[in-house]
Amino acid sequence: MNPSPILSRLVELSRTLGRPDWDCVLLGEGNTSARVEEESFYVKASGAQMRTAGEEGYVRVRFAPVLELLGSEAGSDEAVTAALTAAAIEPPGMRPSVETMMHAYLLSCRLTGDEQGINFVGHTHPTAINALTCSQRGEELALGGRMTPEEIAFCGPRTCWVPYSDPGLGLARAVREAVETYVEECSAFPRMLLVQNHGLIIPGRTAEEVETSTQIAVKAAQTLLGTMAFGGPHFLPPEEVDRICTRPDEALRLRKMGWKE
Repeated sequence: MNPSPILSRLVELSRTLGRPDWDCVLLGEGNTSARVEEESFYVKASGAQMRTAGEEGYVRVRFAPVLELLGSEAGSDEAVTAALTAAAIEPPGMRPSVETMMHAYLLSCRLTGDEQGINFVGHTHPTAINALTCSQRGEELALGGRMTPEEIAFCGPRTCWVPYSDPGLGLARAVREAVETYVEECSAFPRMLLVQNHGLIIPGRTAEEVETSTQIAVKAAQTLLGTMAFGGPHFLPPEEVDRICTRPDEALRLRKMGWKE
């Protein structure tokens, strides 16, 4: 595989998310991806570990066969295997992650008024996040609101909740449906997705966005869990959330931290 700045940055992102002190993944958990251009993207190979994998742990994949599968009626394990095999470009013999369809969908999305779109995706399983997504009140609390200005700025005004579905093609279709509903209701693309009984998905225009939003999402989950010992969360009023979203100093802070406008 020929190294590229995009692949090098993806490896760096993956190793950061895989750091033990971040508590986002263990062993072969989680997966990451990065868009190369309109025709292809890199995604973690099945079984590779985010903490240790180098460039050899990532597969370059063509969008077209994967998105065609996502839009078809096919759903068998055999159909998925065949499509991923056909889509893989390099290196030979490497199988892309089972979550490749989800990554292909998110990386093919464009943001309103932004021709660049989504370039990086980080999918992790932080302990604090899964304590929330695996709980009886997970959806209620995830959609209850925002607690801090940082959570609003870096994770958006609202969480995109994805009901549990079988990892792979089922999850990709569930993510697509949840994102389309979110965009229709919020007129914006979600910055953070929580998958019931599964984990966290962060799409971003830059790797820095994925790193920062992952950190803030995990901190927000830890804070939410902590509030349960003191009577439960106090969510900010909707008007305060809207205010943070439009403040020029918040936009400046995002730019200073590597976010694109």
